[in-house]
Amino acid sequence: MRMSYQPLEELLPKANNSVYRLVRLASVRATELATTGGRLVHAPADQKLATTALDEIRTGKVHEKGAMGEKEGKQKKNAKS
Repeated sequence: MRMSYQPLEELLPKANNSVYRLVRLASVRATELATTGGRLVHAPADQKLATTALDEIRTGKVHEKGAMGEKEGKQKKNAKS
């Protein structure tokens, strides 16, 4: 089996430019894949779950909870003050 190349320059912006957040997000998603299946991208059956998780993050199918609209929520809260 050939190792998959994961472009860090495409993945980091999906995790707020934090390697820690990227690794955490990928590990949580890989655990979900192991327990429930349900891949969101086409991947070979023998592909590692961590690689599939990174593919899903890179394509925008998986993102951090609260990451979408997080700044908007803070702006609304500050406007009420």
